[in-house]
Amino acid sequence: MCSRGLSDEEAAAACKEGHPMTKDYVMQQTSLRVKDPARSLDFYTGILGMTLLQKIDFSALGFCMYLVGYEEKANIPENLMERTAWTFCRHGVIELVHNLGAEMDTGLSYHSGNTKPLGFGHIGISVPNLAEACTYFQERGVTFVKQAGEGKIKNLAFIQDPDGYWIEILSPEKMCEILC
Repeated sequence: MCSRGLSDEEAAAACKEGHPMTKDYVMQQTSLRVKDPARSLDFYTGILGMTLLQKIDFSALGFCMYLVGYEEKANIPENLMERTAWTFCRHGVIELVHNLGAEMDTGLSYHSGNTKPLGFGHIGISVPNLAEACTYFQERGVTFVKQAGEGKIKNLAFIQDPDGYWIEILSPEKMCEILC
């Protein structure tokens, strides 16, 4: 079992050059299951400032998808075919998946991946001013996992969405102070 991370050299050696066909690939989405889409949409749009790019209804299959991201509403095409193609070429979209009826299941909760068994960790949101963002989140009653001044790594915070998924809040300038 590995007891340390890879050295810079080992990490570089483990990386391979991608096939030329991958040059136009983008990290398009991360999917999160949500219990109550109204609560989740309120959080991701009203608190984090994302925009609902498209709702896709798969009622016959028992679920709906709500795709959110940092895009201007004015740029969203009205035509469904254009909107769908546009939505699925955006970078860094979050796909909120609601299994129909989940909101009625009082015993249902989703695993964030941050307790055993460990798995998915978090998404990250870059903000211009970490202190202002944290104050804003506190004023809105957002649950903090870690405040910016706490823990071993200062200058970043972790909050939770309504389903308990962790969201790292970071400032690029503060990351340089941590890592550089």
